[in-house]
Amino acid sequence: MSAEAPVKLTHNEIIKDAIPTLAGTIAATIADESTDHFSEDDNQFLKFHGSYQQDDRDLRKAGKKYIMMIRSRVPGGVMTANQWRVFDDLATQYGNNTLRATTRQTIQFHGVVKSNLRAVVKGINDALLSTLAACGDVNRNVLAPPTPAYTKAREQVLQDCHRVALALAPQTKAYHSIWIDGEQLDLEKPENKNFVDPLYGKTYLPRKFKVAFVIPPVNDVDVFTSCLGFIAVVENDHLVGYNLAVGGGMGRSHGNTQTYPRLADVIGFFTPDKIVDVAKAVLTIHRDFGDRTDRKHARLKYVVAERGVAFMQEEVNKRAGLTLAPAKLFKFTTISDLYGWRKAVDGSWFLGLFVETGRIKDTENHRLKTALRQVADKFSNVEFRLTANQNVILANVAEADKAGINTMLAAQGVKTENQASVLHAAAMACPALPTCGLALAESERMLPGLIDRIEKLCGDLGLGGEEIIIRSTGCPNGCARPYMAEIAFVGKAPGRYQVWLGGDTAGTRLNRVWKDVVKDPDIENELRPVLARFAKERNAGERFGDWCDRVYLKEQPAAAN
Repeated sequence: MSAEAPVKLTHNEIIKDAIPTLAGTIAATIADESTDHFSEDDNQFLKFHGSYQQDDRDLRKAGKKYIMMIRSRVPGGVMTANQWRVFDDLATQYGNNTLRATTRQTIQFHGVVKSNLRAVVKGINDALLSTLAACGDVNRNVLAPPTPAYTKAREQVLQDCHRVALALAPQTKAYHSIWIDGEQLDLEKPENKNFVDPLYGKTYLPRKFKVAFVIPPVNDVDVFTSCLGFIAVVENDHLVGYNLAVGGGMGRSHGNTQTYPRLADVIGFFTPDKIVDVAKAVLTIHRDFGDRTDRKHARLKYVVAERGVAFMQEEVNKRAGLTLAPAKLFKFTTISDLYGWRKAVDGSWFLGLFVETGRIKDTENHRLKTALRQVADKFSNVEFRLTANQNVILANVAEADKAGINTMLAAQGVKTENQASVLHAAAMACPALPTCGLALAESERMLPGLIDRIEKLCGDLGLGGEEIIIRSTGCPNGCARPYMAEIAFVGKAPGRYQVWLGGDTAGTRLNRVWKDVVKDPDIENELRPVLARFAKERNAGERFGDWCDRVYLKEQPAAAN
């Protein structure tokens, strides 16, 4: 009998094995003023440190202009006023003078050149936050519910979020050496040459890993789209435990039916004292069983889909030293943020602020970046909370400070009530062009205008003021979670989009491909007959996504993937 053919690992696996500290030659390249960019191998290592090398694609005809995207890691999305001031300064001094609120409750900096990269990362660390593991084949930023309106148990959940974030952080010394000390780690020293991360092992994970905490009935983190979800079970404002959800993920590739979006399975219940053990158990299942030969097939969702729930239950029980109990009952009603002023359970106030496509910037009539900076300067006790819907919440506000904040925001053209139409307020987009190297089409720059067009169409059909969750991405990787939307536009080529219909407002149902390719100018004509039917045929109070799932999509032939 012939021997089995050797497993062919991806290049990422080979370089991780060769340099498990993840140091590469990053520090040496930073110090080399003769080059404006990093090697491709170092670009892969950079992701673990929280940065992507990109180029301004608007300028490609004149030659590549290399720029860096830097992503912070902000567990639960909670920042102090001082941290916000630091981020604002860094964006102004070194970036493109904007802050990008992401769908993972973090801030991204865009447009940073290589020579300023270390200054930004060090500045973030000096503010007691980090970029380590904001990207890369490790656990990313851990999400937690941002809204403090309805239960005191949120504080317990946020504490568990921080515990998990700390427990799943990689331990390489290269990060501190490069970004804090400004030195290249000596890879010939035995402790570096033979480094093995105590949790991740020598080659870390096959791909990224995402964790989210959520408190029903509000699913404001889209928990079923994460690799690992902790669904809080609260009784009388007390956290009694978590339902465990595993195997969610959005990423897919056009034309590859072996890749697909997937919702996590709820596999059991456990008590809060086991939170770190369970988190490590699920992560190490991904580490040990994930596909290291094909990065498109390397997410935990494929392990769960192919090995099954019973396998996951058995492995979690064994690795965490427990027996999962049957899942407790829960129900989600909405994925939306709250806008305007609201009272928290502790008697303080919070203000939900709409941020169009997550881009915090100043325009002529809406100077949001300046307004938020002024709030941070004057009100040091205010918390800045990032939401998974790309918005910002000002929390822990004393009642006596509300009027001052209102005045400050109004002076910069920022409304606190009636901030956006219902379609704009429910929409999300990824950055896409010109910075993302994966983008096939526009997203952030396209969506607001498209929403305006769809809004007019809805008005013509008697659907004015009807909320429909609309999301767009420039490629199929799904960073803005398009496969959960009632209407989604997924880039296929410049000016061309795949259209998906049928998600729900609770974040519990995937949508489906409706049209494989629609040109941007044709979108209204394609949507008009569908929305017209919806207006005539819907049940009382029925949402567009629910009607599509109940009636319309059942009549449609399956579209291409």
